[in-house]
Amino acid sequence: MCLALTTASYSQEKKRKKSAVKKVEIDSLKWKKEHYVVNRDSAYADPRIALKKLIGGNKRFVEGKSIKPRQNMETIKKLENGQEPFATIVACSDSRVPNEMIFDQGLGDLFIIRTAGQVSAAASYGSMEFATLKLKTKLIVVLGHTECGAVAAAVERPENVPGHIVTLINEIKPAVAKCAHLPGNAVNNSVRQNVIDQVNNLRDLEPILHKKYVNGEILIVGAVYDIHTGKVEFLPETLHNLPQLKK
Repeated sequence: MCLALTTASYSQEKKRKKSAVKKVEIDSLKWKKEHYVVNRDSAYADPRIALKKLIGGNKRFVEGKSIKPRQNMETIKKLENGQEPFATIVACSDSRVPNEMIFDQGLGDLFIIRTAGQVSAAASYGSMEFATLKLKTKLIVVLGHTECGAVAAAVERPENVPGHIVTLINEIKPAVAKCAHLPGNAVNNSVRQNVIDQVNNLRDLEPILHKKYVNGEILIVGAVYDIHTGKVEFLPETLHNLPQLKK
């Protein structure tokens, strides 16, 4: 009996020490650097840091280092009285692109608006404005993805499109037309252009987003997720000449 108790106590002590060592490692600067960890409060306060946080999270995802932060009951309790997402993601509804997973974020981190081809209309615009005004979220990312079905439909232009699907295709057609002369994959070329066009549209959207963007209060950028590799590419065309915050 005594031997059994001693063995059990030793096992528990061993687990406790192992847990303590693991905690120290996770809290260390070296571990945070290796896992591209960016402070969440800083990301919420500064859209450029928020962008770095998303980039770091995707790097973890691609490299198999996902830490799955803020995915526990403690976080649920903390969020009972409100939310402060550090980024708004305007994304495609495609089930292969789960936003929290590919950016390795958790509860309350991302305010996500999803439609096929990330095509926006009044309800989507209102949701973005809500996140910007009410939740004080300062980064908006338009996220497309390779092999997008909605974009493919706009490229192929099938006849007798049923129901409201035609509205999605019509919204994407201008991007397809701009890419008609380009070599390579017509769908993925159009995916990229569609994201760029949507970013520009949001930057010009009155009365809220345009004003806040030109004043540097928020950033609006574009990215494309590769369904073959899991990598998110933030498009250089949407990262140039970003506005500085006007004092």
